[in-house]
Amino acid sequence: MTAALRLLVFGPVRAQVGADRLEVACPDSASQEELWSRLLELHPGLESFRSTVRLARDGEFLPPDALLHPGEEIALIPPVSGG
Repeated sequence: MTAALRLLVFGPVRAQVGADRLEVACPDSASQEELWSRLLELHPGLESFRSTVRLARDGEFLPPDALLHPGEEIALIPPVSGG
């Protein structure tokens, strides 16, 4: 069965996709790689962000092997700097 992940996007990622939120179809359990593959199908311009954007769920960065599930809200966090 396929449902959707809700994605929050920030900074230059938001500018690239033209929205601050996206919904992406997701099987019952998806790897981060599967999410990225789907995102790049929909928004090829995100390729340049692939190596630097981190995924977070419930305010915590996800380890590389974390699975994603429909209905979850996932944030795409670009690198930030401040001072």
